[in-house]
Amino acid sequence: MGSVYLDNGATSYPKAPGVAEAISDFITNVGCNIGRGDYQKAYDAAGRVLEVREKLNTLVHGPGPRNVIFTAGATAGLNQLLKGLLRSGDKVLTSPMEHNAVLRPLEQLKRQGVAVELLPCTDQGELVLGGLEDKLAGARAVMLCHGSNVSGGLLPIEKIGPLCRERGVFFLVDGAQTLGAVPVDMEEMGIDALAFPGHKGLLGPQGIGGLVVTDALAAELEPLISGGTGSQSQSLDMPAFLPDRFEAGTLNLPGIFGLGAALDYLEGEGEALQVRERKLAGHLWARLMELEEDGLRVLGPRDPSRRTGVVSVDFLHADNAEMAFRLEQEYGIQTRCGLHCAPLAHQTLGTYPQGAVRFSVGPFNTFEQIDYAQGAVYELLLKS
Repeated sequence: MGSVYLDNGATSYPKAPGVAEAISDFITNVGCNIGRGDYQKAYDAAGRVLEVREKLNTLVHGPGPRNVIFTAGATAGLNQLLKGLLRSGDKVLTSPMEHNAVLRPLEQLKRQGVAVELLPCTDQGELVLGGLEDKLAGARAVMLCHGSNVSGGLLPIEKIGPLCRERGVFFLVDGAQTLGAVPVDMEEMGIDALAFPGHKGLLGPQGIGGLVVTDALAAELEPLISGGTGSQSQSLDMPAFLPDRFEAGTLNLPGIFGLGAALDYLEGEGEALQVRERKLAGHLWARLMELEEDGLRVLGPRDPSRRTGVVSVDFLHADNAEMAFRLEQEYGIQTRCGLHCAPLAHQTLGTYPQGAVRFSVGPFNTFEQIDYAQGAVYELLLKS
């Protein structure tokens, strides 16, 4: 079959139609900065950036386009949220299913006096909600991923957000594995801040991402990076208004233009693309589940409606790294093996320290590719 890309949990491939052309067009025909030039081309570029903010805000039902802050990616956004909000003496609740983009900043903050409490999860990576209301007492924030990059499970953020809002606790969400592939509604879900990358479910380029924040949260955030914004240049303080307060320096305009093209494509496709990806994800999960009696363990929730397009497996009688290598060398199937920058998730799921082999679909995969991958895994199981 040739090359089969099943590593969309790391980055989507291929990108949406028009992304490469938009980046090239900006570099070739636009090339200027925004907020730093008093000429028409700069004004036109600024208008396009505003359009991209508006599309992102609409996608997540956010507070408004000025509340969309561009960053270098989800990791940069999460660092801004956690380090800009939490102070010594604060308490934050999180889960063991988080990516190191959350766990490592929190580990740094623990050394500065922030109390970090892990919410319990089952051995399938599902969050235990019992006792959550008591744990919220005295908390400054709850920080959770929407979807795990290891188990593929969706955390019940639609239940947690309203509880946080009732109690005046900020609710921060890592949308790295879901935005673009799973519906997100900040208002309905009670989300105060959503961090996202442009290069996964949004089908855009690497190196661009962002935050969408409420006014209430933004008022409590201290900028991590200070510098020029093209506004209020007479002041040595960062501007108080959004998005300038958190966008010091030159924006990644080629990335924003590329992301804009991806958003145009997603908008044109409507719900059809998400429906297709959900069907592909369900098919991948079901086909790999068929092999559990043959020496394969499929990680994560058993309810396919509570899953993303990520399906990780543990080869019970073979080395996972060797199996991932052979999948690529012998069958052309590209996956990701290891701890996936989420060591506590693997401890929770019982795959630490050996890790797991992760398959992750995108909307441009095919059902034939998934059947081919399942057949390859079955052959490897027979040989091991």
